[in-house]
Amino acid sequence: MSVIEARDVVRVYGRGPGAFTAVDRVSLRIDAGELVAILGVNGAGKTSLVEVLEGLAPADSGTVRVLGLDPVRDRGDVRSRTGIMLQEAGFAADLTVAETLRMWAGTLDAPRPLDEALALTGLAHRSGVRVGSLSGGEQRRLDLAMAILGRPEVLFLDEPTTGLDPASRRRTWDLVSSMLAEGATVVLTTHYMDEAEQLADRILIMESGRIVSEGSPRDLASSRSSTVSFADAPALVDRDLASLPGVVAAPVHERGRTLVSSSDLADTVPALVAYAAARGARLEQFDARSASLEDAFLSLTADPHAPRP
Repeated sequence: MSVIEARDVVRVYGRGPGAFTAVDRVSLRIDAGELVAILGVNGAGKTSLVEVLEGLAPADSGTVRVLGLDPVRDRGDVRSRTGIMLQEAGFAADLTVAETLRMWAGTLDAPRPLDEALALTGLAHRSGVRVGSLSGGEQRRLDLAMAILGRPEVLFLDEPTTGLDPASRRRTWDLVSSMLAEGATVVLTTHYMDEAEQLADRILIMESGRIVSEGSPRDLASSRSSTVSFADAPALVDRDLASLPGVVAAPVHERGRTLVSSSDLADTVPALVAYAAARGARLEQFDARSASLEDAFLSLTADPHAPRP
């Protein structure tokens, strides 16, 4: 069942010749219980799109439905069923952590117990500390506690682990996974590829206000070639290397190394080793690695005119 639907959404900043289109005719659908990560370089339009989905800003054109409702026109009904973690929340510095959560709980229909929210986000020992005295990472955890306080059906997380230490990042991942297990739907923006790979069912990559590719982390990674590299060996001939099984392009030489692109390492590596042995060459500084989500992301965002998978 579709929980979020957007069709031909446009968001523009400014008017006239200087107007900037941050979201350019984006359409998407997110199903119940799905975690969708939206990736893109700074300025790609991620936050502008998510703010429209959240109902914090209206679309200049197009339609959006969250839980079957218009997130702007039906703001009250949508807000009670969603949780939002912004990049910067702007808490009152003089309130304690517990006071901040208690104040927000007063706006919710059925908030979870404050002690539970504090424990889930690792802030129980800081409940009596004023917000202004929290570290940046602790303030991000307070942002998350606020977002999950109302047991939301839909959770929007805008770069939730920025500034967190590794242990806190893992705790956040576990919390998000537990909410997914309980049936929540999550929209995540992040700059961390490992975070998207760990959590996302599906990834949308944005460039210049448009979605340029989407798929599971595995599918996006597999759309790119794997790489075999080794120290340049004069006995190996580029033409022969290019004809090995699985090799998809002519070898590239960079800083004393030979790089070979492969569609299937299981085919290429044994053939390369056998070829080198036949030529009496040693493969020094040998490295073979599968394509990653980061490879796909960099390829798609480095050149907006590149072919899309």
